[in-house]
Amino acid sequence: MIKHYYLQLTVLLCLSGIAFSSCAQEKNMEKEKITVFKIIASNDVNALKQWIAERNNVEVRNEKGETPLIAATYANQAELAKLLIDAGADVNAQDKMLNSSFLYAGATGYLEILKSGLKAGADYKVFNRYYGTALIPACEKGHTAVVAELLKDKSFPIDHINKLGWTALLEAIILNNGNSKQVEIVAMLIQAGCNVNLADNEGITPLTHAKNKNFKAITALLEKAGAQ
Repeated sequence: MIKHYYLQLTVLLCLSGIAFSSCAQEKNMEKEKITVFKIIASNDVNALKQWIAERNNVEVRNEKGETPLIAATYANQAELAKLLIDAGADVNAQDKMLNSSFLYAGATGYLEILKSGLKAGADYKVFNRYYGTALIPACEKGHTAVVAELLKDKSFPIDHINKLGWTALLEAIILNNGNSKQVEIVAMLIQAGCNVNLADNEGITPLTHAKNKNFKAITALLEKAGAQ
């Protein structure tokens, strides 16, 4: 009986120790999370360097599913983003909105963060909530420097079709007013070898969209490239 009692007591103490350890770990993780996102919010480079040096988890997430890198990207904090990427942060990790650091940097024209993401092995098969690449919104929004950077890599899926049925070329035409930036982007896409005849879900080609919107400069570029 005495041996049995001591055995039960030992088991209870062990379980209590495990529970205490687990609770302590959870508290540490919560403290770690609060600390790093405060650092990101204050754009404190030195504090982030110290936080990283303490070997904290660079993939910790907040309630929005953001990692520190995603949070830094949203704020266009290029130096913080680079520190996190150099520390091993995943440039392809996505939050609850399906934004990754790389995808959001492309969509918003944050060139330095995009470059860091490319060097860190951005995955072109990770798509945003529209099933789109970084290139498609960059073309839509006229981020010429980002478009040029992405097109340097011949393996980039230039003709990828998002769930709206649009390629980067179609989005550059459909959602714009034919301004000089869009003319430049269309020219870059053609130069990079995009398929100028890929139509949307309704069978309307880029050339037809350009003509319907009276985009003369874009129409001329497409016709010269053999668009129909």
